[in-house]
Amino acid sequence: MTELAIYDMDRTITRTGTYTPFLLHAAFRLAPWRLLLVPVLLAAMLAYAAKAISRGRLKEVAHTLMLGRHCAAADLKRVAESFADRTLAGNIRPGALAGISADRAAGRRLVMATASYRLYVEAIAARLGFDDVIATGSIIGLDDRIVARIDGENCYGPAKLRMILAWLAKRGLLREDVGVRFYSDHVSDAPVLEWADEPFAVSPSPKLRRMAAARGWPVLDW
Repeated sequence: MTELAIYDMDRTITRTGTYTPFLLHAAFRLAPWRLLLVPVLLAAMLAYAAKAISRGRLKEVAHTLMLGRHCAAADLKRVAESFADRTLAGNIRPGALAGISADRAAGRRLVMATASYRLYVEAIAARLGFDDVIATGSIIGLDDRIVARIDGENCYGPAKLRMILAWLAKRGLLREDVGVRFYSDHVSDAPVLEWADEPFAVSPSPKLRRMAAARGWPVLDW
């Protein structure tokens, strides 16, 4: 039996979200003039809130505004590393560190499954000692430049479960042969929480807290 400990990242491991802070961090270091486009980014966020655009489309628009339509992978790797250092220094829940350490000590394979972009998540996951990352991908051109378009699905809601199942299949792991713990703060992860053997609501949003109470899921305040 392979034991997995799967963690959401934003507001589960971290105290706050990371995508917008990463974009601002990268823009400041690569093209500071793009910060003048923040009002346009805020308008896009309002459009998403009004359900005029999808969550995935919002990500692509935000990427285009703050990083450009194309960006050299080497440049983004450099800023992703510095952003990971910043995240570890001030945006990690102490309880998450304890939970990750306990799961590692118990011999569980640590997997981060997050809607955030792989292009910066991998650096954070590596610093935390994760074995694998399941995250939203980016299209990379033949010229090794990252395009402001999502590769495949946005790893959010039901898509996150589909991507976890695809990850298992790719590694030849059958569901009946794995034990799954899953940690999340948000109700959007209900499909994975329902699917897991041991679901944990971590510092949950109000809606997830109510769902956890109804389902009998443990609540962890990290």
